[in-house]
Amino acid sequence: MIVVVDDDASVRRVLKMQLEAEGYRVAAAASAAEATDILVSQNPKLVITDLRMPGEGGLGLLREIREHHGDTTVIIITAFGSVETAVEAMKAGAYDYVTKPIDYEALMVAVHRAMERQSLLEEVRNLRAALDQKYGFENMVGHAKSLLRVLEMASRVAQHDSTVLIRGETGTGKELLARAIHHNSRRRNRSFVTINCGAIPKDLIESELFGFQRGAFTGANIAKAGKVEMADGGTLFLDEVGELPAETQAKMLRLLQNGEIEKIGATGVVTVNVRVVAATHRNLQAMVEDGTFREDLYYRLAVVPLELPPLRERRDDIPELVQHLFAKLIAKHGIQGLRLGSGVKSALTQYRWPGNIRELENVIERMVVLSSGGELTEADLPSEMRTAPAASATAGGFRLELPEEGISLEGVERELLFRALEKFHGNQSQAARYLDVSRRTLIYRMEKYGLRSEPDAG
Repeated sequence: MIVVVDDDASVRRVLKMQLEAEGYRVAAAASAAEATDILVSQNPKLVITDLRMPGEGGLGLLREIREHHGDTTVIIITAFGSVETAVEAMKAGAYDYVTKPIDYEALMVAVHRAMERQSLLEEVRNLRAALDQKYGFENMVGHAKSLLRVLEMASRVAQHDSTVLIRGETGTGKELLARAIHHNSRRRNRSFVTINCGAIPKDLIESELFGFQRGAFTGANIAKAGKVEMADGGTLFLDEVGELPAETQAKMLRLLQNGEIEKIGATGVVTVNVRVVAATHRNLQAMVEDGTFREDLYYRLAVVPLELPPLRERRDDIPELVQHLFAKLIAKHGIQGLRLGSGVKSALTQYRWPGNIRELENVIERMVVLSSGGELTEADLPSEMRTAPAASATAGGFRLELPEEGISLEGVERELLFRALEKFHGNQSQAARYLDVSRRTLIYRMEKYGLRSEPDAG
């Protein structure tokens, strides 16, 4: 809808007729007060108002619209000798102005442009709503205290540019949390650039991250910007940051300390404004003690550490997650009339989920696309789900058989240490990583239980 505001009845009548001939729905008002009533009840997209009117006048109406109806566009009509006032109106937020006597053809051009702008704004609002739904913290489904604590911290840190380190097992939603942090930050309108540090060969990761100059190496026929430059002004997400080679860690430290990068083959540095969010399933503190990850880089990354809990520690959230993922996947595949049987949630809740939410989503998608009836039942579960041990009898993703006569906790710990050292042929660094403890902790516990291993090769 368009509202025409003018104290001259003949101007209102002609403008209304012209705009309706162009296919617009139009309301007319003789004063700013009358226009305000229409704004409240009709929420128009465009207001065309005379600048000089009895009472509040066009400038007052413009200020009212900017304060209380910010999505409404305003075009000012002004007398030829009052262009300076029209410029003042533009500074106050008017989209455009036309002068009297009105050139109706010029006015219609301004109206069409204003309505196109409104359509674009509406598209942006719809896109923003879709992004909010996809990347809002509320999309991290669940009510476990451990999860809610992480989301509360993430929500607070999103408003600042602090570096964030997200730790969690594979499939716990580290990238989803990183995207939510970016989307709820001041950088949300700029790029979110992802690089998986573990998926790129070591001899290529520097060029992927920092880019290269033409002629820097054989085959470098053109200059290429790296992921860091692509994220300038936005957020760089370093997935599996624990896989960064030692030489690349040094260059990443320079980025975090000084906001500078050096392209391969370049003689100078490039300054960038990038927020870094990193993620890993590795124990970086243990890697620091082993000397495989730089201590200074670790502390630069872990300004705000966030730990996502594994799904087996959020069993009460599984039914809600199952329902959420089921609804998402039947919509994705356009399947109608398919129901989720009550026994399925119970069965899925009992499984140990070593692959966490990613594995859960994959299982539900497999069941959905292979379904032949109107309801998913326990018969549709993968075979391993129907025979799997209950999650309550598992620890760390494997089953523990508890004897009736009791068990020695120290004996279990000693046996685990012995088995891990045996598995890695006495390599203390590898055994420590496997047990998710620091090498120092491993050596302390080895001494406690009188265990010895071959000289550590790692």
